[in-house]
Amino acid sequence: MRIGELARRTGTTARALRHYEAAGLLSSARAANGYRVYDEGAAVRVANIRHLLGAGLTLEDVAAFATCLDGDVPAAPPSPRGLAIARERLAVLDARIAAQTAARDRLAAALAAHAAQASRSGS
Repeated sequence: MRIGELARRTGTTARALRHYEAAGLLSSARAANGYRVYDEGAAVRVANIRHLLGAGLTLEDVAAFATCLDGDVPAAPPSPRGLAIARERLAVLDARIAAQTAARDRLAAALAAHAAQASRSGS
C-alpha cells in the first residue's frame, strides 16, 4: 500500500510515517515511480508505534521495542527492559511537570504581588 493509504488506515499523517521511517521504526520499498510502498504488516507496526508514543514514550524509547512492533504490543506483558524505559520516561515527565509547576507558581506569585501593589496604590 502507498503512504496515503497507510496514513488513512492508521489515523496518522504521511509526514509522521516518513518520520517513523527516518527513525528506523518503519520501512518501505520503492515502486518504479519512486513512491513508498508498505506491506500489510506496516499498519500493525504503526499502530504499535502510536500506542507507545501515546503512552508518553519518545521515538528513541520506541526504538528499544523495535523487535516487538509487529506483534500485539498492548496485550503483551511488559519486559523488564520495557518497564525500565517506562520508569525512566515517567521520571523525566515528573521532573518536567515539577519544573513547569514551579514556573507557574512563580508567575502566579508575581502577578498576585503586582495586583496587590496596584490596589494599594489605587491604580
